[in-house]
Amino acid sequence: MPETRFYYISEIGKILTLASLSEAMSADLATGYIWIDHCQPTKEDLTPLIDLLGLHPLAIEDCLDENQLPKVDEYGNHTFLIFNAFEYTPGEVLIYEVDAFLGERFLVTVSRNDSKGQPLINNVLKKVEASTSLVQQGPAFLLHMIMDKIVDQKFLALDAIEDELDKYEETILTELADFKPALLLKSRKDLLTIRKSLFHEREILGKITRKDSPYIPDKAIYFYRDIHDHLSKFYELTENSRDLVTSLMEMYLSMLNNQMSRAANQTNAIVRRLTIITTIFMPLTLLSGIGGMSEYTMITGPENWRIAYLLLFLVFAVIAVINFILLRRLEKKTRDLDI
Repeated sequence: MPETRFYYISEIGKILTLASLSEAMSADLATGYIWIDHCQPTKEDLTPLIDLLGLHPLAIEDCLDENQLPKVDEYGNHTFLIFNAFEYTPGEVLIYEVDAFLGERFLVTVSRNDSKGQPLINNVLKKVEASTSLVQQGPAFLLHMIMDKIVDQKFLALDAIEDELDKYEETILTELADFKPALLLKSRKDLLTIRKSLFHEREILGKITRKDSPYIPDKAIYFYRDIHDHLSKFYELTENSRDLVTSLMEMYLSMLNNQMSRAANQTNAIVRRLTIITTIFMPLTLLSGIGGMSEYTMITGPENWRIAYLLLFLVFAVIAVINFILLRRLEKKTRDLDI
């Protein structure tokens, strides 16, 4: 559901809650400034701001399109910024758009609800009330607090992804058969999306710290530099996590290949043993099948069949031993050639 809150920040930093847009527009902007906070707004909610505050219609359209990349645009009487907020849910990273219109005596923020139905910048007001000395200096300092809150939430999402990758590594090392490589591909996709967002946000803060916005005074630049440093750090963490995903995928494939090689070696060993057994019995089968067992016993006469069978088995045993020794020597020579 759309929700809009109106605030007036006096010259001493006191925050007053206003009832409507008309009351906000009638506030004394000579000494203080107004903050209009929209959550899940409709086009009808934002359109009146075009005439009342001079907001550009193109920027209003960007607020209603949630697929915009982070950027900063300078218009006649305000600076328009698009920033991203991250939220980590089990197995998924959600990225939301947060928009801001910064003027000399006003700040308009446009945000969305998170997965729990709460406004993304819901807790910013408490931080603002605790920092009246900064807020009273102008809307640029208020915008800094909002952006700083959003950046802090980014770290929570990145930290959750790192913990997730650590669990994947443990699963690969201990329970390879149960691991699903699609999880790594999904983490890689999430990190690519985060990296793209952080890249553009660093560009935004770079422009701000170069004093490209006339509505951010020099004394506020130091605070925005701090945000720029945090984004640079998070960008490096994202790159490290991407490298870790690549390493985990290589480790998974390597261990899977080793497992398959081990199974293949076991199969080869079994086949080799069966081959040796078959080769040993081949000449024995040939000899016994030439004339039948009874033909060999007739050599010594039927009355000496016990001795004949015993001698025949001894001959078979000697042939089998000789055959086994020859096969072992051939196998050893083959191994030496492979080495």
